[in-house]
Amino acid sequence: MNIREQLDQNLARFEELEQMMSDPEVLGGDSSKMAGILREHGGLLKAASKYRRYKKLGEELKELDAMLQSSDSDEREMAQEEISKLREERETIWNELLDMSIGGEDANRTRCVMEIRAGTGGEEAALFARDLYEMYKRHADLRHWKVEIMDSSISERGGFKEIILGLEGEGVFRELQFESGGHRVQRVPETEAQGRIHTSAATVAVMAEPEDIEVELKPEDYRVDKFCASGPGGQHVNKTESAIRLTHLETGIVVQCQDEKSQHKNLARAIRVLKSRLYEVKREQELKRQSDQRMSLIGSGDRSERIRTYNFPQNRLTDHRINLTLYKLDQIMAGNMQPVTDALLEYERSTLRDDTDT
Repeated sequence: MNIREQLDQNLARFEELEQMMSDPEVLGGDSSKMAGILREHGGLLKAASKYRRYKKLGEELKELDAMLQSSDSDEREMAQEEISKLREERETIWNELLDMSIGGEDANRTRCVMEIRAGTGGEEAALFARDLYEMYKRHADLRHWKVEIMDSSISERGGFKEIILGLEGEGVFRELQFESGGHRVQRVPETEAQGRIHTSAATVAVMAEPEDIEVELKPEDYRVDKFCASGPGGQHVNKTESAIRLTHLETGIVVQCQDEKSQHKNLARAIRVLKSRLYEVKREQELKRQSDQRMSLIGSGDRSERIRTYNFPQNRLTDHRINLTLYKLDQIMAGNMQPVTDALLEYERSTLRDDTDT
């Protein structure tokens, strides 16, 4: 699907949502579905409004082109002057739409789920996973995004074997989607007495969080297992079956959440994560069906691909997908990820421009 087809599809969906909002009876009074529609409508509003204007300008330019054939010289001159203004506005809007289209049909998602897992490297890998979490958390704070820890598994030295986050805010998926993949660290571990540099790794997966109306998940589609949570939390955690494990029967996807003391809250979070993973499966299947693999370099979300190296002794970050090297790793780990995310967005933006004829 090219950019224009995607914009047409999003506009059609936006207008469908507007129709639903104007006729609440369609939803049968289901407040949760209405909330989902409002969120989806809000996510599409900016791009849909711009595309409506873009199409309207196209219609006006056609009318002005017809005026150029007029026998009245004043009318032709007026039409020519107006055409120049409208073409300039239309080009500006098109460039803005290209920027907003980075990330495909999920470009305007305001919620996503991020999973960070320790890879090879034992305890050092878990500590690196914790450092990645702290980097993303600081960056999210700077971007005024909301961050929610949905589940975590802590290692002996305080690292993360795994941590699952929910993030919410404008542009959150569009910007963070490029973080999916393998992250490698080169540094002297805290446990290294002789000062030798070790290499370890962690993986990051970023998935768009769909609305309830986009992924239908019925109770009979999954098995629920309840168990006692492990780790910090005191006696309550160990004695109460508050932890939840969901197994999706068709795909075999397993999700568990245990961070909350409330079984109900853990179940709600687990369902959100499961829906995101199911949506990601659907999304990846769609990508595989497309002959154009333009997005595969930075947008496929291949978990096994090494996308980035963090070299602490040299204060260097290298993104291997776009040959980006920055000697400001300390600033990036402190949350100033904008130089990295901006470079990735610009790479994708230039690719979109190369592939599109305005």
